[in-house]
Amino acid sequence: MAAPTKIRMLIAFAALYLVWGSTYLGIRFAIETMPPFLMAGSRFLLAGVIMFAIAWSQGAYKASWANWRVSLIVGACLLLAGNGGVTIAEKYIDSGLAALIVAIVRFTLSFSGGRRERPPGSTDCLAWSGWRFCWGWLFAWASSAFFFNGGQHPAIGMSILLVSSFIWSAGSLYSRSAKHAPSPFLTASQQMLCGGLLLLLAGIVTGELRNFHPRSISMLSLASFIYLIIIGAVVGYTAYIWLLRHCEPAKVATYAYVNPIVAVLLGAGFAGEKLSMRVLIAAALIIGSVAIVITTQQLRARAVPAIGSAIEPAD
Repeated sequence: MAAPTKIRMLIAFAALYLVWGSTYLGIRFAIETMPPFLMAGSRFLLAGVIMFAIAWSQGAYKASWANWRVSLIVGACLLLAGNGGVTIAEKYIDSGLAALIVAIVRFTLSFSGGRRERPPGSTDCLAWSGWRFCWGWLFAWASSAFFFNGGQHPAIGMSILLVSSFIWSAGSLYSRSAKHAPSPFLTASQQMLCGGLLLLLAGIVTGELRNFHPRSISMLSLASFIYLIIIGAVVGYTAYIWLLRHCEPAKVATYAYVNPIVAVLLGAGFAGEKLSMRVLIAAALIIGSVAIVITTQQLRARAVPAIGSAIEPAD
């Protein structure tokens, strides 16, 4: 395999940073006139079909029932709970703040779950998970003075993000040890299809379908919906897979602290979201913390992350 040129590498990183950072704003615009669960479900279902077509073109379209079972579990955690939680939460808080809260909660849960602190006994797993959840809750609430500048019921949005991020973390942990299909494109397709169907089911159960009127969809919401499918899911994820094959995984992981910056700036520039000093301080603290964690991981033995953990709740 020929070494990629610097131009291609820069384009791929730019796509990963900008695309996944922009999905928070895309979600905000899409749910202005579209039901949250139905929008997210349709988005991932269509993206999953496109990813399956890519896998089919590569001759990688066969998967066992065990692979589908894993994808169903991962899709439920990462897409139904993770992305669905972000989508619903943006009804109550700004898109930029949602990106910052997701970053800090994931950082807290990951940091408190370090290998050195983990109890050796398997019987302590439930208690340990509960401790991590409570720690993440308290840490996020203690930081809320920086996050919120007003708005309707911000505590609801924050609580949704906290719970959904915890489930996302559990799904990511499960994904690392689970057996996926050999093709990353097929794995992505399976998870998007399963997660998309679960999100649609959630929309039907919560009554979104009864109150949905297609004629009420604005052009901005429709354009954002298409952007989330083609650019947010397909292009962003393809860039991620390509980078994993040509670059050190630890460098690819830097998207985790670049995306919140992009989300905050785009929210302020295109959605009129308030960019106060408190938000800037919170962004600096959160992104700096995540950067420290990723830099520390670079010093450890490097292993390619499970492909299932790549689908963020926001993209």
